[in-house]
Amino acid sequence: MADSDAKMTKATPQEVLVSVVLGLVAPLIAIVLILFLVNSIQSGQVDEDKPEIAEKAVLKNIAPAAKLAARDPNAPVVERSGEEVFNETCTSCHSSGALGAPKMNNKADWAPRIAQGFGKLIENATNGIRKMPPRGGDPDLTDLEVARTVAYMANSAGASFKAAEPAADKK
Repeated sequence: MADSDAKMTKATPQEVLVSVVLGLVAPLIAIVLILFLVNSIQSGQVDEDKPEIAEKAVLKNIAPAAKLAARDPNAPVVERSGEEVFNETCTSCHSSGALGAPKMNNKADWAPRIAQGFGKLIENATNGIRKMPPRGGDPDLTDLEVARTVAYMANSAGASFKAAEPAADKK
């Protein structure tokens, strides 16, 4: 008797169509995802029949997490240009604007900083400011290299700062 009291609602053709399509698409998506998973697992496997591939895999697995670079304190120091230091040290943050760093060649980012003056920019770069570590995270940078790099980056955004040129260029 309870069955006769329940009212049945009719589905519209659009609801039926959506249900059928979703009922077919959902399993297809699941199958594709499973295939991607299987493919990624298999791509990490090593073909033991090819020794060069196995050797590369072993070397990759036993590679050290970090490398120690020992320097001779008596070796001559080669001063780098601002562009060289930027490309080696600063580009990771100042090209993308990561952590709020002013982007290279962006006048809007650099205008308030340029207004502070060259000396203040060098001081901030040397000592660090906000999320930027001292010397951009490279403690081996000399004061001259820091000044050249600050001039290089600020000049790209419209400043006209002068920093000493590398000794090799002063012939």
